[in-house]
Amino acid sequence: MPKILAMVLAGGRVDELGVLTHLRPKSTVPFGGLYRFIDFTLSSLMHAGIERVGILSQYRSSSLVEHIGSGAPWDMIGRNRGISILPPFQGMHDSDWYKGTADAVYQNLDFISAYKPDYVLIVSGDHVHNMNYTNLIEYHLESGADVTVGFVEVPLSGASRFGLGKIEDSHRDGGRLLEYVEKPEKPLSNWASMTTYLFRTDVLTDILTENASSDSHEFGRDIIPALLQSKNIHGFKFFGYWAYSRTLEEYWKANMDTLGQNPAIRLDSWQLRTNLDHEAIRDRGPALIGADSSGGVNNVRLYNGVRVEGMVENSILFPGVHVGAGAVVKDSILFFDTQVGPDCKVERTITDIGVSIGRGCSVGSAGDELVVIGTRTQIPRGISLKPGTSVYPELAPEDFIDTEYGPGAEIKPRVQ
Repeated sequence: MPKILAMVLAGGRVDELGVLTHLRPKSTVPFGGLYRFIDFTLSSLMHAGIERVGILSQYRSSSLVEHIGSGAPWDMIGRNRGISILPPFQGMHDSDWYKGTADAVYQNLDFISAYKPDYVLIVSGDHVHNMNYTNLIEYHLESGADVTVGFVEVPLSGASRFGLGKIEDSHRDGGRLLEYVEKPEKPLSNWASMTTYLFRTDVLTDILTENASSDSHEFGRDIIPALLQSKNIHGFKFFGYWAYSRTLEEYWKANMDTLGQNPAIRLDSWQLRTNLDHEAIRDRGPALIGADSSGGVNNVRLYNGVRVEGMVENSILFPGVHVGAGAVVKDSILFFDTQVGPDCKVERTITDIGVSIGRGCSVGSAGDELVVIGTRTQIPRGISLKPGTSVYPELAPEDFIDTEYGPGAEIKPRVQ
């Protein structure tokens, strides 16, 4: 295999995920009971044998730095392999926050040059997928392409949300990219960009240098269209599972796809890796389902340190979650160390890390908009949160001056 360097776009915040990205980039939002979004990308790189990775971080990078650690969970530590976190920096010349995906890579051309790769693989760190990058690389080499863009088929009804490509029908795995438009009002196809690009290094260096003097610096909007007329660009078709998860409903649906007898996302067979030291996962005791729990658990994904004394259905419980006696949790995602008090009813709800829900609370409702509660918020006993309610992080009991909120309420800290 030629020498390949991967650059992971992992620094962005997604407003549509609300309070889940108030204090972290989307790439480190927890997923599936144990993992983070970026684990899917890093695990795929590991399986493809790509051992040198730069991670482009920007928004609130501390959770990303903590999660990546040394890179050992993905076997990316050693003399000739490793992970480097690459935040924006101030150098000899004026610099600023990354102004777009292309600018983020451009500001790190010295990092790329030092490694001297034959090709640079640019990938997103916040999508759910099980993509074998080896297949894309082999297709790229066989086609003689200067650039290969990864595409996945999406429903035509929602295709305008994505960058769309028209691909020549010349090969089962793809073909020459004939046209590309970023988020057009009228879709030209239903093949959506996965924000996955394999460049010949010289082509990447030249186009990024040229783009640096422009006003816009995005791979989809600027770089790919600029190269279509002058370079041999191909589209690679990916036929596996892929979730954009840009909205709360999409995020919830992707998590639910890990449940059931035949889940669409098979986390075990995908051989997904994560940092077991982050959140002290490995140090927790076994999960415990109380003998007197009312109904036990049904269709639930749960991990170390979980304790259930009530009933849980169709839900995902991260390590350290405690569901109190008489409580009912349905169709919900509870992050690390969430505490659900006795006699609570929690439905269609996402709780961030360390949330505490007091005795007798009613949160959410079946079939309605999701309720989302920010990290380390403490909800006092007897509170009712109607569907669509969003609760800011780190609220104390005294921040809740009413007993009922919503539908669609936004609860923020009280102004002193």
